[in-house]
Amino acid sequence: MRIKYQFKTAVTGLFTHKSRSLLTILGIVIGIASIILIASTGESAEKLITNELGGLGAETIVVRPGKQPKGPSDFADTLLSDSLKDRELEALRKKSNVPNAVDISPEVLISGSALYQGQTFKPVILGFSAEFMEKAMQLRISDGDIFTEQDIRGKARVAIIGSRVKQELFGEENPIGKNIQIKDTKLRVIGVYQQRGQVVFFNADELVVIPYTTAQTYLSGVKHYMQIVVRAENAALVDRVVYDIKQTLRDLHNITDPDKDDFHVDTQKGIVDQVQTIIGVFTIFLSLVVAISLIVGGIGIMNIMLVSVSERTREIGLRKALGATDKNILSQFLLEAVLLTGVGGIIGVAIGSLLSVFATIAIGSYMSTSVAFAFPIIRSLIGITSSMLVGLVFGIYPARQASKKSPIEALRYE
Repeated sequence: MRIKYQFKTAVTGLFTHKSRSLLTILGIVIGIASIILIASTGESAEKLITNELGGLGAETIVVRPGKQPKGPSDFADTLLSDSLKDRELEALRKKSNVPNAVDISPEVLISGSALYQGQTFKPVILGFSAEFMEKAMQLRISDGDIFTEQDIRGKARVAIIGSRVKQELFGEENPIGKNIQIKDTKLRVIGVYQQRGQVVFFNADELVVIPYTTAQTYLSGVKHYMQIVVRAENAALVDRVVYDIKQTLRDLHNITDPDKDDFHVDTQKGIVDQVQTIIGVFTIFLSLVVAISLIVGGIGIMNIMLVSVSERTREIGLRKALGATDKNILSQFLLEAVLLTGVGGIIGVAIGSLLSVFATIAIGSYMSTSVAFAFPIIRSLIGITSSMLVGLVFGIYPARQASKKSPIEALRYE
């Protein structure tokens, strides 16, 4: 009965000053809502990227120039490295070197805009193999055709465009056979991809795919590749193919110490693990930054509880005169603090979840793909528990101040 009475008294006390109670827990609400928003959107993004990477197939292997990045400076070295060229590509294509590889294509990424009769659009321009793109990423043609290996060898000035590129540049006009201009080079459109939306790290509808030899010769002017993509016969042979790739490139570059590799090889599992690690680190970091608002909220709780103790001095004196102990007074005020922050935590979880739903809808609409809402159950429970702990920690001092008051002096208080 005592606990029930204390709980009832605490609720009555909080509802007596509704506006003050809501303003007091505002810091808690903002902190918990922000943490839930960050955790939920981070988990949704992780699932989206993981699913997109999974769409490449478990048998896909990516060879990149430079050492395996282990920090921000390493990424810069990787981008500037030119260790993958035609010599490396031809070595990897030899069946004697990598017998279990079924497809291989280098990649060249170009920055620029596409122009057609006064219309301009900035697409993702990719020098690649159209056949590899069709097999690995399931990009299908809605109109026209893809370019072949013969076109790649001949450095043909041809292009396949995404559905949005077609809409932005040609409108209702048939683009097949028409020329678009990228930088100073005219490229004949021979195909249009079906509408697909987001694929891995780019939007397929905003894509312009050209032969990688064409991209090197006429657009980029560089002789190296930003990466080489390899497909193994099946997922079970991926490790074997990775081993063969590393041995082939080490022999080609006269490398005997693996720590001195001027290239690195990633499988889909490795890329997924990297993405999960990066998102996890950012989520934790941002959550820790946002958690500062919980401390601010805790200070607000302490302040309002001290005001409450001052306002209820006569009540404290009366209760002590009727037999209430210091422990009863202490537990009463602690319960009010914990109840106050607990309510703030629940409101924060609700608001954070609602904002997360809107965020996933907005991201999905912007990226033209489906983004599933992920409710972080564990983090929500941790958030509510943390908010209650904030009330407990920051409520101890005001509660002790209340419990120490002398009943005689308290009854005299005006």
